[in-house]
Amino acid sequence: MFSWQLADGYTIDDLVQVKLPTPDPGPGELLIRVERAALNFSDLLMIAGTYQVKPTRPFTPGQEVAGIVVAVGEGTSCAVGQRVASKVFWGGFAEFTIIRENMVILIPDRVSMSDAVVLPVVYTTAVIALQHCVQIKADDRVLIHASAGGVGLAAVQIAQHLGAKIFATAGSDYKCKVAQEHGAELVFNYLDEDWQSELMNATEGKGVNVVFDPVGGDVTQASLSCLAWQGQLLIVGFSSGNVPYIPAHRLLLKRASVVGVYWSHEKDQPLIGAIGRQLAKFCEAGVIQPVTQDHYGFSDLQQALRDLRDRSTAGKLVVKINDQ
Repeated sequence: MFSWQLADGYTIDDLVQVKLPTPDPGPGELLIRVERAALNFSDLLMIAGTYQVKPTRPFTPGQEVAGIVVAVGEGTSCAVGQRVASKVFWGGFAEFTIIRENMVILIPDRVSMSDAVVLPVVYTTAVIALQHCVQIKADDRVLIHASAGGVGLAAVQIAQHLGAKIFATAGSDYKCKVAQEHGAELVFNYLDEDWQSELMNATEGKGVNVVFDPVGGDVTQASLSCLAWQGQLLIVGFSSGNVPYIPAHRLLLKRASVVGVYWSHEKDQPLIGAIGRQLAKFCEAGVIQPVTQDHYGFSDLQQALRDLRDRSTAGKLVVKINDQ
């Protein structure tokens, strides 16, 4: 099989295509022919060697896949030929990869591979954040940052389903339009220094009940002034590259709280399994409509990673590995 691999170096340009033996699934594992692989900011961090997970080199990046089961390991209940999506620790940017059966989302026939591949990470994160880290209620005011990115658009759609009043930010007028088209009521360009004042005016000075923040840095600091009384700030990630300092007195004065959004199959297996089944049904019914950029072929992976790094696209970037 062909695979993208990183042996030496820590940049996108250091990735090379290699030919490797197709692996065999062990107990509790499945071998899938990868049809789609989705990109995440954590892929960039893993390539740079700054992610908390550091695979032994050489390794194949890629943490979100969808494809067809072609072989099953001992003790599994999935069948050859089933359509599945899954998070993997790494190894997704290859023609075949091993996945754990207990991390699988079964894909309904009417759901495309490009839609299914984005469910295991960003949509799962959005559900964990908005339904479990906090419990969004109808008419809650929610501010979603980076709202035209993969996890931001997922959060917009989940918040809309829950009946929230959605405010959002994005980094360009085009991205603001994308977020508004997919459920955000008002979207502000956070390059505009007055966006916080505009948000407070739009909420009649009340602020928002929940902030969904995958950006970090200065955006987190600015969000503190937008929190309502007893508001909650969800720390989802740091795509800006800057981990923010959060002054405790600003939380105290609003009786506000900060909640870290983190999940894993090891700690949350029953919950993650239930969310996966829920998301598959949502996708099939059109409750959620993933926004993907899936024009990249297998050989285009490096360009797709550059586009992700440069934030030059909206939605979730998807690479066609085996275009069946």
